[in-house]
Amino acid sequence: MSDLLERLRARGWRLTAQRRVVAEVLDGDHVHLTADEVHARATARLPEVSRATVYNTLGELVALGEVVEVSTDGRAKRYDPNAHRAHQHLVCSGCGLIRDVHPTGDPLADLPSAERFGFAVAAAEVTYRGLCPGCAAKA
Repeated sequence: MSDLLERLRARGWRLTAQRRVVAEVLDGDHVHLTADEVHARATARLPEVSRATVYNTLGELVALGEVVEVSTDGRAKRYDPNAHRAHQHLVCSGCGLIRDVHPTGDPLADLPSAERFGFAVAAAEVTYRGLCPGCAAKA
């Protein structure tokens, strides 16, 4: 059973066939699919999964904190099931590919007190941008 499915079962989340297939599609490292990509992959496994069910399930998974919604550069939102391990994102400026990265150091500690402007900073999101090997080869 996948890590995401195990977490959902532990929460007692009702796993209908449609919800289960959406969770299965999201499972894995470096998975950052759009809702339409989730829908396409889910219907390949279970043809009766509707687009509304996919959107509703993604919304519930985000609300539960089991999936993170990732928005980059005005592109379609992507859904990251790696919600329980601290990480940052590496985004291709060409094709939009997103990879999880785990840099060393603490981005919160790197922000000097003078640059916090009195904020009680609780979290930091760092996005690294560049060209993936495929786009770099075309450039």
